[in-house]
Amino acid sequence: MTEKSTQTPSITPAVLHRLVQEERAPRILDVRTPGEFRTVHIPGAYNVPLSTLREHRNELLAHLDEEVILVCRSGARAAQAEKALAEAGLPNLRVLEGGINAWEMAGAPANRGADRWDMERQVRLVAGSIVLATGVVGLFVPGAHLIGTAVGAGLTYAALSNSCAMGVLLSKLPYNRGPRTDIHSVIAELRGTS
Repeated sequence: MTEKSTQTPSITPAVLHRLVQEERAPRILDVRTPGEFRTVHIPGAYNVPLSTLREHRNELLAHLDEEVILVCRSGARAAQAEKALAEAGLPNLRVLEGGINAWEMAGAPANRGADRWDMERQVRLVAGSIVLATGVVGLFVPGAHLIGTAVGAGLTYAALSNSCAMGVLLSKLPYNRGPRTDIHSVIAELRGTS
């Protein structure tokens, strides 16, 4: 028996922008890495990286009783966060359609920091470099091209499963981590804005 797929509830950038302008914005949780968050984020958003959110979702529940909008780069990680929070019993969750990319394309305001490469671009660089290098080395070393084939299989799986092991590994690099999100500070901020 196959499981029926459910659509993740969403909100458009235009609707969220209007709510922000009217000072009726719901809680906005940005689930990207601290490095990505520092590069650009929606004013008033709280940075709770996906891994931190999964680990501390029960602690967050008491402070997220109203509507919550989840944001990432394009929507995939936010959908994973929505699933994790919904499983923990939090209602009223929505994902920003198209993520921060769509927010910026809509011309909505954003806080900016130093420019950094987003996770998807880093994955493309690493995967492409591995495939290129093993393709060239494969001209001289029989079988080396199989490493590139394995990377291609991993990328195919990542697309089909909407997860990315290489992205998870890259997110652990100091470049992407920046200062670790202190969940207790986030909770204190959430409590202060109740």
